[in-house]
Amino acid sequence: MSMRLERIRIEFDAEQDRLLLRILIDGGSEVSLWLTRRCVKRLWDALLKMAEWKPEIQLQATDEARKAVLHFEHERALQEVKFSRPGEDEPVLAEPRTQPLGPEPLLITRIQARRAPEGRTQLALLPNEGQGAHLSLNDNLLHGLMKLVQSAVSKAEWELPLELPKSGALAIDAGERTIN
Repeated sequence: MSMRLERIRIEFDAEQDRLLLRILIDGGSEVSLWLTRRCVKRLWDALLKMAEWKPEIQLQATDEARKAVLHFEHERALQEVKFSRPGEDEPVLAEPRTQPLGPEPLLITRIQARRAPEGRTQLALLPNEGQGAHLSLNDNLLHGLMKLVQSAVSKAEWELPLELPKSGALAIDAGERTIN
């Protein structure tokens, strides 16, 4: 059974010192997941790898070129993502959302990432036991999720550097420029 993703929210819960990831599914379902600092580090590594799987990045001859294309693809994808604030543009439901994995957020301990044959990336966020959330992400959703994680970690003040790999800037000496 395929369900369409409606929106993803990530909020910092200071009392728990965790991020609460809420996945809202079209049709009125919701899945809530706890992400610890350690889990977010593993999630970020998985998201970066997933972003780097894109053929346009893999086909680059040098590491610097791969990093530059990754930055370009990230910025391009973020322009396509619709970000909103909590409560903004939310549909009004006649009944409360169903919670197929239970009313309490699941503590995520395992993350699995893979590339589907059609090119989409698939991310599994799994608890120690039982079912978790499986997301199929196109490029825009993947990069949008990366941005949400970065913003939530910044608000949490975890001092966890979540950045794209840096590419070296091309330094040109002003005295040695030539234009043909």
